[in-house]
Parts: sequence; structure tokens; C-alpha cells
Amino acid sequence: MADIRRNLERQIGDLEKLARETGENFETELKVLRDRLLRVDREREPDSPRWARVQLARTPGRPTALDYVERLVTNFVELHGDRTFGDDTALIGGPAKLGERHVMLLLQQKGRDTKGRVKRRFGMSNPEGYRKAIRLMDLADKFRLPVVALIDTPGAYPGIDAEERGQAWAIAQSIQRMARLTVPAVCAVIGEGGSGGALAIGVGNRVLIQENAWYSVISPESCAAILWRDSAQAPKAAEALQLTAPDLLRLGIVDEVVREPDGGAHTNADEASRLLGASLERHLSELSALKPEELRAGRARRFRELGVFELV
Repeated sequence: MADIRRNLERQIGDLEKLARETGENFETELKVLRDRLLRVDREREPDSPRWARVQLARTPGRPTALDYVERLVTNFVELHGDRTFGDDTALIGGPAKLGERHVMLLLQQKGRDTKGRVKRRFGMSNPEGYRKAIRLMDLADKFRLPVVALIDTPGAYPGIDAEERGQAWAIAQSIQRMARLTVPAVCAVIGEGGSGGALAIGVGNRVLIQENAWYSVISPESCAAILWRDSAQAPKAAEALQLTAPDLLRLGIVDEVVREPDGGAHTNADEASRLLGASLERHLSELSALKPEELRAGRARRFRELGVFELV
């Protein structure tokens, strides 16, 4: 916990210095970091096992999407822009070669240091990011490239500009487009999988999650703020949300939990990459035998069967 606190203090200091030097407004990003620091200081349930997993997913040095790309793929060509407004730096992608297979990558990138995180908005995409994803999915269908999505975001960007440019609509369109893919789609949650921001590129034939990642309709902090009007109750919310990899596998929301090195992916990025890459290639190989209509039908069936309900 002390390491997490020191890292947050350093990020806040770096961001405040950058704001002074450039004159840019980083209040949205600073608020996220300051709220997280406050929760660390006010931690009420430090023994919550699910909250501990959430903290591991946010551990400094955990491999980002581009860290995995550098270790797993070759011939990656990043494609820019949504052909409508601009280029989003939080969601990147393009064609690449994974093993012997050509694929289309969709990546949520948080950044590796303070400047990188500011540039990538901590992995939180604007509408143009999701519209870029749709453009890449169109290309994947056109050139018969399986889609591989690496998910790592606390959620879609919550700024006013994003709302003015149709954030919710862009997410809905991305979900719809991914559901209609005629090529295999394998998604892997490699860190945080927050809300619609994650689901926008998470409609896969197979959905994987790393051992210490989390995936939920809402973050523990936001859930606690709504239910108890106190974001410091996040550990309690994490327990109620059942958002960890074992929970999600038991509930049928993910298809496989990808093992991490002892202590977490941040302790050995090379080994974490090897384990993730092997899982991705295995699922792509299994899906490659299916016809386009089988892929679409299977994907639709998979998501329609999620959830538990009772007729009364």
C-alpha cells in the first residue's frame, strides 16, 4: 500500500508540474489521481481479497497493451484517425502478425509514465477512439483478419467534450459493429475492464482475463459513491460486484483465466506475455475453423446467455 501511495503522489506532482509548464488544464486527470490517493489514505477494509486484486490490476509497472505488442507481434502498423473528427491516443490499433497469423489489433493503452498517461488519458477513450475501432473492424472484415482486442481502461473518458461529440452513441455503435463481425474476435482484459469503455471492444467470440485483472459494469469507487455516497467504501463495493477473474469465470462472463507470473504480471513482463500469447493463439486457432455465419451466431448466443434471471 505504501508503494501505491508513493507512486500516486509522484504522478500527481509530475502532472501538476506539467500543468504549470504548459498551461494546459489537467484537472480531470488530477481529480482521478487525488481521489485514488484519498481512498488509499482512508482504506477501511484492507483485507478485502477482491479489492486486493483491483489494486494489483493498477500496480505501477504492470505491462500495458503496447508492452505485450512489443513482445508478441511483428509487423504492427498503427492506423490513425476516425475519418470524422481526429485521432484518439487512448485506443490504438492496426494490422499485425501474431505468430504465423495476420490479425487486426485493437488496444487500450494507458501509458507507461506520467507524460504517457496524460497523452493516453489513462486509457480512457473519446468518441473518436471508438469510431476508429469501428473503422478497423470494417477493415478486418474486408481483409479477413481476425480481431484481437486488449482491454485496459477504467472507463470511457468522462469529459464534457466527449459527451458533446456523442460518447454513449459511439460506444453503442462499436458494440453493434463488433457483434456483426464475420471474422474471429478474441478479447483479453489485461488490467482494468471498466464499464462501457471496455465493453465497446469486448464483444468477442472468446473473452479472456488475466489472473489479476478485473472487469465490471462499474468501477468499485463509482459504485461506492452511488450506493454509500463514499468512494472510500470501494473495497466493500468490490466484494459485492464480484469483478475478479475467478468470479467472472464462475459466472460464465469470461471463457478463460490467463495465469500470471508469481506476484503478478508486473514481476515478469516476458513470462506474462508468453502466457497471454499462447492463450490468444490457441483460441484463434480454434475459431479459425468456423464459418462467418457460425462466428456471428456464436458471438450473439454467447452474450445473450449472460446473466441470471427468474420468471415470476
